[in-house]
Amino acid sequence: AAVSSHFSVIAMLAFAATVKQVLSTATTPTVLASIPLVTFDGEKATTHEFVELNDPVMGGRSSGTWSVMPTFGVMDGEVVDVPSLQAPGFIKAAADGAFPDAASASAGALELEVRSTTPQYAGFRVSLAAGAVAPPYSCAGGGSIPLSRGCYKAKFSVPAGDGWHAVSVPFASFSDLWSPATGEHTKECSEDASACLTAKKLSSLQRVELWAEGAVGKVHLELKSVSAVPAAPHPNSTPLLTVSSPAALAAAAAPAAATTASRTATRPPAPFGTCSGAVQKQLRFGISGREQPTVPVPLPATESLAEAVCCDNRTVAYAEPRFLYQALDIALYSR
Repeated sequence: AAVSSHFSVIAMLAFAATVKQVLSTATTPTVLASIPLVTFDGEKATTHEFVELNDPVMGGRSSGTWSVMPTFGVMDGEVVDVPSLQAPGFIKAAADGAFPDAASASAGALELEVRSTTPQYAGFRVSLAAGAVAPPYSCAGGGSIPLSRGCYKAKFSVPAGDGWHAVSVPFASFSDLWSPATGEHTKECSEDASACLTAKKLSSLQRVELWAEGAVGKVHLELKSVSAVPAAPHPNSTPLLTVSSPAALAAAAAPAAATTASRTATRPPAPFGTCSGAVQKQLRFGISGREQPTVPVPLPATESLAEAVCCDNRTVAYAEPRFLYQALDIALYSR
């Protein structure tokens, strides 16, 4: 009996040690490595050619340059007001290409290794194109014009100091719904799930852009790398088993329902209307399909673009919206 008892105690101690080891393993977080997206070290998968683009393409006067040093890139210039808008323009540097799969970092952040001699500049932004029909077009339209979804933008700031800084920009702060005039979000990811930069999007990035936008001033930004950094798990947060209710699983699997608001077209009110009759229907090049007045002055959302440009004297100082004729549903220059 004594021998049997002795073996029972040993068995219990062994079982306890096994359980302790299992629990210890289960609660030890798995640290996922960051995913380099852009570097300047010659690595084929992460070395991309950046091209500078400034607001003179839309009548602005901002100026900027992009240059490459041995281990980093430099955006330098000045953002000034666009005369026709009386609002700040932009300068930016953009790189297209095939980028590493960053889906595993979707709950984390984009990390920029940067430094700046103008840390006081208030208009630094970064954008990532993914799922865009045409990335340059999407990164000009910000989802405000047809077929321009898929360019996700977020703000960031650079600390003062001569050394390199790792600036973290949470992926949850990106949105592909923003104003092409100001760069400001028109809808946040928290307000509209369709504007979020998801794991699926991060798996196939198409374009990376650095912006100085929406604020006047001198700009000098040096970029050493861009990486996708997974969220750091809490040391005690890893569960052994996660159970979701059928209702929760169904809700997660269900696609977001698209809602379409009914629209009744209206003409400009009497003090502003300049047309004697309604705008002609079925205008060429798909212009009649533009049901929103995407012009840089506040107008009723019920005015179509044709009504706003042709018949509303509040827009007399403006022509068609920026990049309208390059839109994929119009493509005037290809006809």
